[in-house]
Amino acid sequence: MARVDVVIIGAGLGGLTAGAILAREGRTVLVIERSNSVGGAASSYKVGDLFVEGSLHATTDPHEAHDPKLQALIRAGVLDAVQWVPAGSLYEVRGGPLPQPFVLPDDLAAARAALLAGFPNAQAGLATLFDELDRLTASPDQAGDEQLSLAQKLDQLFGADEAVKCAVAGNLAYYHDDPATLGWRQFAAAQGSYLRSGARYVQGGSQRLSSALARAIKRAGSEVLIRRVVSAITMDGNGAVSGIVHTARDGSDPQSVDAAQVIGNAAPTALAAMLPEDAGARLIESYAAQPSSISLFALTLGLAKPPREFGVSAYSTQLLPDWMTRLADYAQGTALMAGEPAGRMPPLAIADYAAIESGVPAPPYVLSVVGPDQISNWSAQDADAYRAKRARWQDAIVGYLDAQYPGLAAAVTHSSFNTALSVQQYLNAPQGAVYGFAPLPGSRAERSPRTVLPGLYLASAYAGFGGYSGVVQSAGVCADLVLQPR
Repeated sequence: MARVDVVIIGAGLGGLTAGAILAREGRTVLVIERSNSVGGAASSYKVGDLFVEGSLHATTDPHEAHDPKLQALIRAGVLDAVQWVPAGSLYEVRGGPLPQPFVLPDDLAAARAALLAGFPNAQAGLATLFDELDRLTASPDQAGDEQLSLAQKLDQLFGADEAVKCAVAGNLAYYHDDPATLGWRQFAAAQGSYLRSGARYVQGGSQRLSSALARAIKRAGSEVLIRRVVSAITMDGNGAVSGIVHTARDGSDPQSVDAAQVIGNAAPTALAAMLPEDAGARLIESYAAQPSSISLFALTLGLAKPPREFGVSAYSTQLLPDWMTRLADYAQGTALMAGEPAGRMPPLAIADYAAIESGVPAPPYVLSVVGPDQISNWSAQDADAYRAKRARWQDAIVGYLDAQYPGLAAAVTHSSFNTALSVQQYLNAPQGAVYGFAPLPGSRAERSPRTVLPGLYLASAYAGFGGYSGVVQSAGVCADLVLQPR
């Protein structure tokens, strides 16, 4: 039987970051991944000639002193293993209650000036907002406002001025789908980080970061296995985790590994299925009060011409539908795909990779279109009905984009459409959750890489606030817990 210090189940961004830190600290690490490559959601791949980015459009600049990823990426040895390309602005938001498009710069001072110029009647609220964003990103652990939702905070600051609310939080799907249930502190920490450090894209795609982390693990003398499945997490007589059993994907070739600690880069429900029944039940029960985050759909279009030729004017565009007259209406978009497309489109986040030095190959020129989704929109259909409905929604979204950017539809030469169901299947994430647990008000203090089972830890979105920064930060905390003397 093989023995290592730490087994990591899953080679997503969290597992790879924790694994690289631990391996570089001298621990023997074995990372086991069921897929054909590492990365999980932080991956990019080709569908024919079409480049598909598996993650969201941007993260914060990890070189900024207050960025939550900085120390973890330094310790993992990959901070400068990839190029972090500036996005130019945080986003352009258009539609909804906004009378005209508004560009939000990815700089605190410039964003403040732009909002004050665009919304002069909201000066007092904007001054308070930016003071708090600056304070909370510099000292994220200070107390106050833990139970406030984003909606409550923006109502306090701006009353019924829905246009300025949408300008401030137009990228809601980066975090959640409903301002009434998104914690203000979670939003402020994340949005404030973007505005403090600037938005960045990993040149060449997020796969490059994941691959760099895997190489760091191997250079430190540890191992990453792909196309292997963990079938069981074993426990000793004291109720502590003692190792794992892994097999080929067809269940053959079982191999046992002893390990002092096991890290799950997976949903707790997925880990529970690998544990003895009573231990699995304990693990699930410990997270019973934390609902899953939203899911997303992602339509990737390949165009014969750069999107700017059709009027796409920013790297990141938040396109709010006309029916959305309040920021609170955003929540209605999540369930739209339960029905047939009938002219009512969900809010969309669009990334034009040709607008920056992204390193994304072209042509075809890649336009990524993302919006809120949920598994119930797709799960009650057979495979043929699912594919047909998905095709109808793709046609409707492309038609909607063509109305906003005339000529775009005729330029589409390639496409790939992933729904919440695709996310659930690929990531093995309950409800197709893309951010781990929902970032509800007051939930920030409940998140930890430590689980109720001795020796079992989490290095994933389920251990912190989801997204690049939250996952990398939680992986660093996880590594520290594993490194503590037992």
